[in-house]
Amino acid sequence: MYMPAQIGDTAPDFTLPSVSEGDISLSQYRGEKNVILSFHVFDFTSG
Repeated sequence: MYMPAQIGDTAPDFTLPSVSEGDISLSQYRGEKNVILSFHVFDFTSG
């Protein structure tokens, strides 16, 4: 069963492509820097 994330939960690791640095994983920054994740739900949609 899927449980949505709650405020204060640790984000799961993921890897995404970067324009300037190749692939970047969240785990590269865990414990080193503060990371802010922003999700733009309506990007590239008609909504």
